[in-house]
Amino acid sequence: MDLKDKLDELSSRIKRQLEHVKTEEAVKTAFVLPFLNSLGYDVFNPAEVVPELTADHGVKKGEKVDYAVKLHDQIVMLIECKQPGAPLEAKHAGQLFRYFSVTEARFGVLTDGIRYVFFSDLDKENKMDERAFFEFDLNDYSDSDVEELKKFAKAFFDLETIISTASNLKYTRGLVNEIRKELTDAPSEELVRVLCSRVYDGRFTAQVKDQFTGLVKKAFETFLLESINAKLKSAFAPDRVNMPVNPAEAAENETASSNSSEIDTTLEELEAHRIIQAIGAEITDVEHIVIRDAKSYCAILYDDNNRKPIARLYFNKKKLAIGIFITNGSEKEESRFELVKVTDLFKHKALLLESIQQYLATPA
Repeated sequence: MDLKDKLDELSSRIKRQLEHVKTEEAVKTAFVLPFLNSLGYDVFNPAEVVPELTADHGVKKGEKVDYAVKLHDQIVMLIECKQPGAPLEAKHAGQLFRYFSVTEARFGVLTDGIRYVFFSDLDKENKMDERAFFEFDLNDYSDSDVEELKKFAKAFFDLETIISTASNLKYTRGLVNEIRKELTDAPSEELVRVLCSRVYDGRFTAQVKDQFTGLVKKAFETFLLESINAKLKSAFAPDRVNMPVNPAEAAENETASSNSSEIDTTLEELEAHRIIQAIGAEITDVEHIVIRDAKSYCAILYDDNNRKPIARLYFNKKKLAIGIFITNGSEKEESRFELVKVTDLFKHKALLLESIQQYLATPA
């Protein structure tokens, strides 16, 4: 089971158990320890995961941080736990902030068991930054989030690699938050003033400011809608190229291709293509997974190569079915499955991944 599968399983567990987890202690046991375990750390080995670490700081004596993670006998991460839904900004991490300066750890993590907020000392050495550089939310994460988190796994942990990318992550995250504020709230006067100066030659009076604040907000909304519509239009533009497999099918499909009106790529076929791309994204770039429509079926190919079939969609008004190709010796065998609805494709995730995997190291 890879990291993504472990996180998916933990995310499902959180949804089932959250209503019963009300305290910090419950968070530690139910969520945090399984999270550390998914990253490959032995939570039952106190030489690797140290609970209740004590390190006196100035006049503060006997305070403890919830967990310290050690590698090669050195503390690499400090973790402070809060109850679910608690604020996770640096100002709410007093103990973590203090311990950071008296240990060799370069990373501090503040968590409520669902969100994991990562801090470092990018601004001033040995002093925890006020702003986090990375956040992982078990209720809302992408494949790229998993790849960033993987850097903190025991098997992949490399201090220099993480530090080298942390600065860009931190400032990118900050910029995204600022852009989100500008888009969701009324745009700030600074932004309105900058954009106004590029299209309006008059003085920036209070009346002009009020007028352009509304115009800038409307312009943002228009731009986002146009961008979304353009992407949707591109996504649903069918690629109608036939896939010859044997002489009889080749002849049939060639005839159909000469009369493109005979081929109708349906929304269900396009949806199926996107689902297979989403499944394949775990192991390859989605651009490799291409749709080709034909008269008798709709093909899903790897690298748009008819010698690398992943699947065929047999969708008509009466039934939905998929054929998935797996190499057996020198032959490609097609296994067919009927579907009740298009999203049933997810039930065949393992076989689809196996079909895609066979082409990753195979020359054309």
